[in-house]
Amino acid sequence: MIKKIKASRSEKIIFVFIILLATFTFGSFLLIKDKCLFVKSYDPKKIKFDNPKNIAILNVPCGNVIIELYPKISPNGVKRFITLINTKAYDDIAFHRVIKDTLAQAGDLEFGKKGNIDYGKIGTGKSGLGTINSEVDAPFNFDKGSVALARTQKYNTEDSQFFIVLRDEPLYETEYTPIGKVIYGLKALEKIKYLDKSQYVLRPDFINSIRMLVN
Repeated sequence: MIKKIKASRSEKIIFVFIILLATFTFGSFLLIKDKCLFVKSYDPKKIKFDNPKNIAILNVPCGNVIIELYPKISPNGVKRFITLINTKAYDDIAFHRVIKDTLAQAGDLEFGKKGNIDYGKIGTGKSGLGTINSEVDAPFNFDKGSVALARTQKYNTEDSQFFIVLRDEPLYETEYTPIGKVIYGLKALEKIKYLDKSQYVLRPDFINSIRMLVN
């Protein structure tokens, strides 16, 4: 006959501690792995907009980022942005330049396509539509969530690349062509992959899609 051995109180405490530690470790692993766990994804169909024709839905790994475009401020810049949206040119394009809590930049259609990234040239690619002139004269506050077209060090070189600021950037006023502002979903952008020692991201996150709410 096998005699049952009763666990001591200290052994029970150790067992409970091990269970709690394992649970905590597993939970922490899930939190680290799922960076989008506490990010709300907004459904544009459930939101009432004052100007639905000016709403763009940027879908990123952590959900929807809803942008209101400002054609009255930058008519040519917004027109270029919408043209590329309507041709689905931004689908699967990398967030190639990301600075933590500062900005996220994407839109290199030539060298930033998923599966065909050229790390030696990314950030210099073009759309094939030519450049457009800078529109920096209208008053615009570069508050957190502002969306603007990127350019080279020279004015009048805007094309397809754009960036979204993740903090207030007053020094950008009159420097970059503003095209809109994020009105919902900024938290999803704050989860875009970045590197601590470089603005340019190896194995970056990608835009899933950008669509106009009303075509």
